[in-house]
Amino acid sequence: MTGRVCALGSMPHYIGGRPADAESLRGALAAMLLRVAAIWLLVAVPFLASSIAAANAADGAPDAVTSAEAPLDVVVTIKPIHSLVAQVMEGVGQPSLLVEGSASPHSFSLKPSQVAAINRATVFFRVSEWLEPFTGKVVRALPASVELVTLMDTPGLKLLPRRKTGTFEPHDHAGEHSHHHDSDHGHHHSHDDVGSSDSHIWLDPQNAKHLVSYIADVLSKHYPAHAAKFAVNAEAAHGRIDALAAELESDLRAVKDRPFIVFHDAYQYFDVRFALNAVGSITVSPDVRPSAKRLSELRRRIRSLKAACVFAEPMYQPRLVEAVIEGTDARSGTLDPEGMLLKPGPDLYEKLMRNLAADLNRCLANAASEG
Repeated sequence: MTGRVCALGSMPHYIGGRPADAESLRGALAAMLLRVAAIWLLVAVPFLASSIAAANAADGAPDAVTSAEAPLDVVVTIKPIHSLVAQVMEGVGQPSLLVEGSASPHSFSLKPSQVAAINRATVFFRVSEWLEPFTGKVVRALPASVELVTLMDTPGLKLLPRRKTGTFEPHDHAGEHSHHHDSDHGHHHSHDDVGSSDSHIWLDPQNAKHLVSYIADVLSKHYPAHAAKFAVNAEAAHGRIDALAAELESDLRAVKDRPFIVFHDAYQYFDVRFALNAVGSITVSPDVRPSAKRLSELRRRIRSLKAACVFAEPMYQPRLVEAVIEGTDARSGTLDPEGMLLKPGPDLYEKLMRNLAADLNRCLANAASEG
């Protein structure tokens, strides 16, 4: 057999020889090409990766972890707190709200999709497990990647004790009002204090300012690229809240001495801050229906204290209020301490507070004019 010899590696291969030799040659060529390709990939891929990274660095492109463009994943339980968080995050991102529409945090149940959203979040804001009992189970199973922020722990809050009975004892508004201001910036509390304290903390504008500052601090820790914006937003929110408090103080001055009864004991932060004269509640908790004995007791209290108004809430059995005022001179009204009927967003907090003042004024002023 004759043929030419080509040196490929150290093995001679014959071209033009028998078919078996040609097949062997093709196999050897394929194996060699595969080896060359593998060597090229080993060299080229790291080089290309480093080149892309260098180009991104030159263009100022941040990595995925520290990107200022990464979405802020923040979940909030109830509308008033969602509004304060949204004010701090304005221009940067939007927090997610759990308790929407006219739902109550006292009886709310989480959907599986909402549990999943909490577990994906960077920060989860709630007020307290007492106010939002639906958070109890989920927070005990939170991934380590989620920071739970219980806002009852906010530094500087003025906390009031949770009342055990709906029949309030008379108290000195002036003394409480003064003490409130004196302790705004120096009040410290233990977890035992928090557990026995009223959780409706947002209804005191001064507390709302402390909440805004704390929210900004927490978010800045997780999203340092936006810390300056959070600080600017918090300062602007403080200014609006101060103006709101002065406005409400003026609006409520004419009715602050008029006695009234509320549906459930959710308003004492508002009452104390603005020196109002709430004398009792139909029920301590909105989930507990008052007994016939309790209703009779309230009717006697309305008459003895000459309560001008008894206030219902948007979603809670208005017929109970009618039963309480039957046979008395009291008028009925409605208060919404959690913004059930309001559209969520940054403006909700101010609307909620103005609505409370307007609804109190409407009923109490009319009752005074008729008295």
